[in-house]
Amino acid sequence: MGSRALDKFLKDNLAELKEKGLYSEIDVLTGSNGPIIQLGNKDLINLSSNNYLGLATNKRMMEAAKKAIDKYGVGAGAVRTINGTMDIHVELEELLAKFKGAEAAIALQSGFNCNAGAISAIMDKNDAILSDQLNHASIIDGCRLAGSKIIVYKHSDMDDLYNKAKEARESGKYNKIMVVTDGVFSMDGDIAKLPEEVAWPVVPYLMQRCL
Repeated sequence: MGSRALDKFLKDNLAELKEKGLYSEIDVLTGSNGPIIQLGNKDLINLSSNNYLGLATNKRMMEAAKKAIDKYGVGAGAVRTINGTMDIHVELEELLAKFKGAEAAIALQSGFNCNAGAISAIMDKNDAILSDQLNHASIIDGCRLAGSKIIVYKHSDMDDLYNKAKEARESGKYNKIMVVTDGVFSMDGDIAKLPEEVAWPVVPYLMQRCL
């Protein structure tokens, strides 16, 4: 494709997105991401942030970050698997594991990275994943990356999940079967309705997206 053809292709696609109302322009903040944000010269109430607990502007967190910068700089200098793992990473993970009552924990840059890495590390093309209809995009992408058979069940419908899990197991096609769901569905605010004890004919594994 020549440069002119490529230019026309891109312009046509952008025009189509705008016509369908799917073209998005990114808002640029001129201050911190808190309950009130500054866009240009306007102060607006912020209803779109993931900063649920206000930690991004918490005074104690900010002071701790300043002290960490003085000691560690502004970056790890490498990915964790080379030589970018610092003692503060290990300390954080040990505290998280203790808080959750888990054997161990690992900190990742985002929920998206977590779901992309964790799901594909456990599941493969010989497995099946039962995924809630309203799962977050990061969970869906993690399932696709694993290459597993994705079986979508109706949102928080335990009867539909049970029936599809039973069918998947009885088919004998899969080595492992995973149930994957948001813990809290951020777009609707409801909580996953999985029972405390999974007695279904399926590997009892729950992946909760960290908020």
